[in-house]
Order: sequence, then structure tokens, then C-alpha cells
Amino acid sequence: DTAKNFDIAEAQRLIAEYLDGEFFSGHLFTTPADHQLEIGKKGRSRLNVAKPTFKAAPLLSHNRNKTEFVDKNAQYLHALGITTDSGEVRDKQQDKWRQINKFVETLASLVDKSRLKDRPRLNIVDMGSGKGYLTFAAYDYFANVRGLDVAMTGVDTRAELVSLCNDIAAASEFEGLKFVEGSIDSFSPDGVDILLALHACNTATDDAIYKGIRAGAELIVTVPCCHQELRPQIKPPEMFRDVLKHGVMLERVAETMTDGIRSLLLERSGYSTKLFEFVAVEHTPKNNMVVGTKLDRPVD
Repeated sequence: DTAKNFDIAEAQRLIAEYLDGEFFSGHLFTTPADHQLEIGKKGRSRLNVAKPTFKAAPLLSHNRNKTEFVDKNAQYLHALGITTDSGEVRDKQQDKWRQINKFVETLASLVDKSRLKDRPRLNIVDMGSGKGYLTFAAYDYFANVRGLDVAMTGVDTRAELVSLCNDIAAASEFEGLKFVEGSIDSFSPDGVDILLALHACNTATDDAIYKGIRAGAELIVTVPCCHQELRPQIKPPEMFRDVLKHGVMLERVAETMTDGIRSLLLERSGYSTKLFEFVAVEHTPKNNMVVGTKLDRPVD
């Protein structure tokens, strides 16, 4: 497809030229009505008028306004150093801001396509929550934008981050959000609807997937990191010995195989799976998302 912009006079000339031989139909969308012009082979034409597809005039600015799922003025964003006192995103945090927005947008879409769509209450656990950027954003969206009754827990091994995040949650009056100290392996996410594990290193992602499956979570959402388990176990077959002689190539193969195996293990456990890049690689290199959505009837 080719998109070009013309001024009105040039556009009128081009349309008249195109409809005089190259094209035999044209659509004109206006806010009062849609107009469809059909030109027959013998030169006869017919104009059909229908109800308008677009009832509001489009914005005349070149760049469309982007939908943001996260409120820039949220107190937790300032406390975490994402925004300034005036609510502007700091230059060095632009990538993090895009990542947060895209994550919440993606999570909202996943919920809408699952059995959680009409649930008035959600129990969410974030395994390895770290500084809580995505934890706060997800809670704020579901609790305050969608108005759901949300109980959310962030789990992390670092006591100082757990304390910091609990202070920010209290200051933000996020009553349903809490952070606890513990490892993924030791925490039991009982009654969880959504289990998150974002950038959990190496097999910690697998621990989180295992916990989500055991708990019967409707959604298991992971963004893996540091694929080190398979790398030393891989010995390229003779056909690929020279192709994969560089260490970086084996690392990428190990990453692909690890996430592929995770997808298969989720499918074996009664989930449909998706594996995709949830945000552009320039914003974070750790951008592959592995998602498991629980099926009504497991597939053999």
C-alpha cells in the first residue's frame, strides 16, 4: 500500500483523472453520508448514498493521539522516578513508559479474550515484582479504570524493594495491593486468577509457570529473561556445526528452544498459548511474552 497526502486542488484533479479510466468505483466518506460511485463499462454511472461510517470529523493534525492506558499523573509514577513533579515523563524513562503502557494494554486485551472478561473481582500475583513498575500500573488500571475489586500481590526476594513498594502503595491509597518478601519457589499463589512473571531470570520463569499451573490460574503471563539452562546442554548436529560455531548463535537458539518448550508444557497442562513480542526491541531487549490461557476443555 502507498499513502500520499495532497492539497485539495491536486486531489480533485487526481480523482477526476483516476475515475476517467483507471478505476471504476470510488468511495467518499463524509459525516452526513457515505457516497459510492460505480462506473459501468459503457460509461454509465450510478451514485449510491448510505448512512455515514464516520459520524465525527477526523482530527486535522498529522499525528493521531495515542491511547494511553496509564495515567501520567499517577502518584506511584512520580515516586518511582518515571515522571517529574509536573507529570511529564523523564527523558531517560521514555522506554520504560512505553513498556508499561504496552504491557497494560496487552494484559487488558488478554483478560478480555479469556474467561475473566466479566469477572467483578480479580486476584493477581506478580512473581518477582522488583521495583513494581508494571505491578502498580496493572493494579491501577483494573482497580481504578475498570472499577474491579482487585487483590494484587507482588512477590520479591529483596526486602528493601518490598518495603519501598508497600510505602508507595499506601501513599497511593491502593488498598488491594501489597508486596511480600519471598522467592517464587516458596510462595503459594492460592486462588490466583492471573499470574505474572516479568523478567524472572533463567528457570525462575519456569518456577512461576509451574506455580501458575498448580494454582489453576486462568492467565499465566511471562516475559522470560536470561535463558541459561539449555545453553550448556546444546551440541549442534553436524549439519549445523559451522553455522552455530559462534556462542551468540547458540544463545539465541537456546532462547528460542526454551520458550518453545515452555509453550508446549503450558499446552500439555490445559492452556492455549501465544508467544509474541509485546513491545518493540528498541524499548527493551527482553520483550518476548509467553502467555497461557486456560481452556474450558484441555486438548490432548
